[in-house]
Amino acid sequence: MGKATGFIEYVRELPPELAPLERVRNWDEFHFPLSEEKLKTQGARCMDCGTPFCHTGIAINGLASGCPVNNLIPEWNDLVYRGLWHEALERLHKTNNFPEFTGRVCPAPCEGACVLGIHNPPVTIKNIECSIVDRGWEEGWITAEPPEKRTGKTVAIIGSGPAGLSAAAQLNRAGHWVTVFERADRPGGLLMYGIPNMKLEKERVVLRRIKLLEDEGVRFTCKTEIGKDLPAEQLLKEFDAVVLCTGATKPRDLSIEGRELKGIHFAMEFLTGNTKALLDRHQNGSLISAAGKDVIIIGGGDTGTDCVGTSLRHGCNSVVQLEIMPQPPLERAANNPWPEYPKVYKLDYGQEEAAAQFGADPRAYLTTATKFAGDEAGNVKAIHTVEIAWERNAEGRFIPKHIPGTEQVRPAQLVLLAMGFLGPEQPLLDALGLERDQRSNIKAEYDQYATSIPGVFAAGDCRRGQSLVVWAFNEGRGVARECDRYLMGNTDLP
Repeated sequence: MGKATGFIEYVRELPPELAPLERVRNWDEFHFPLSEEKLKTQGARCMDCGTPFCHTGIAINGLASGCPVNNLIPEWNDLVYRGLWHEALERLHKTNNFPEFTGRVCPAPCEGACVLGIHNPPVTIKNIECSIVDRGWEEGWITAEPPEKRTGKTVAIIGSGPAGLSAAAQLNRAGHWVTVFERADRPGGLLMYGIPNMKLEKERVVLRRIKLLEDEGVRFTCKTEIGKDLPAEQLLKEFDAVVLCTGATKPRDLSIEGRELKGIHFAMEFLTGNTKALLDRHQNGSLISAAGKDVIIIGGGDTGTDCVGTSLRHGCNSVVQLEIMPQPPLERAANNPWPEYPKVYKLDYGQEEAAAQFGADPRAYLTTATKFAGDEAGNVKAIHTVEIAWERNAEGRFIPKHIPGTEQVRPAQLVLLAMGFLGPEQPLLDALGLERDQRSNIKAEYDQYATSIPGVFAAGDCRRGQSLVVWAFNEGRGVARECDRYLMGNTDLP
């Protein structure tokens, strides 16, 4: 723990941020670091909990509670409070291969389960985590550590997103030769192309860690789609084991009138093209621009927020985000008790920026689209919406009912569909003949990760469905442990 009375003496303090209207002018991260003294104070707020809930990740009512990678949070909070930063970094790396990623993009279910959070604002766990690893890079403490011995075993990992990277790091640490196949032109998967630069810088943060993995012996083969550029059967013959970490990349569509119009895109097309344009210094033609347009984003969550922030940085004329669910309460509802993840209203960075620019939260709650309208050239020009109420049908299930008289026509020259994902793309799974569950995910039990084919494992969103980055890291570490056990008969991996 930190200081015995710290949770009584000190208040929660987050790092300062660049003002919303200033930060939308560029693509840089916009958080300023806290001073070392203030970070020690925040670490001191960590209580001497009889049973800490922050470091044990479980799912309650479908949402994460506590840290899915089981970070030893009270321990490194105490080490920061005592000024032992190098020791704090070592403790952090015991459970988390990439704390600079989770410290930036994780929604911090650990803070939702913080015992202090029952009666006071919780400990600033996420910021302390990020500060520890950033200091580790600055001080030169984080260096390549190739394994001392090689087993001679080879592993192919398909997909270089969060699950693939953590699996690669752990399997390489065990001494296996690891090759990661990625169909994009750069490794990183969702971390590279699904999360905008202002949340997670690519060259300074993501590629830095990937370069370290390469220095440790991990091989990345990009622009290679398994099943298309390289037969899936070839991997089964050439490698001792195969780990599938392809993600859940099949987007949910909206089949309403006018869907075929130009200017309606899936959110990931928009976000991927934008990041690629930034990295290529705008030398490619993949950018879908929101400049000067009225933008409608259908769907909430992190992806919807990222579309808001990206559209603002393009210089959009306006932005509206349609949410079919009701606005969350300002405080925990009675049916959302601690230590569940708190489902409360908040302005995320994108909505905060939109409110600063246009005067209000861009989200329209309990609202759905009914049709798209186009111009003579086949471009979308407007979207028809209606407010809804959730009512039970004859089977007792809640369904959305349109409210007469609430119809509205909103201008839109760009529509972004951010309604989540339906599971992994199926062609590779078909080629391998893998068994799937009822939701089209690869069938493999949690904590075992073995598929219906011996020597083939699956982890992350392609196994569990769309989820958090931190759950993908959890599964990447878990699948590495079980793959190592399969290859060697036993394992020392956690």
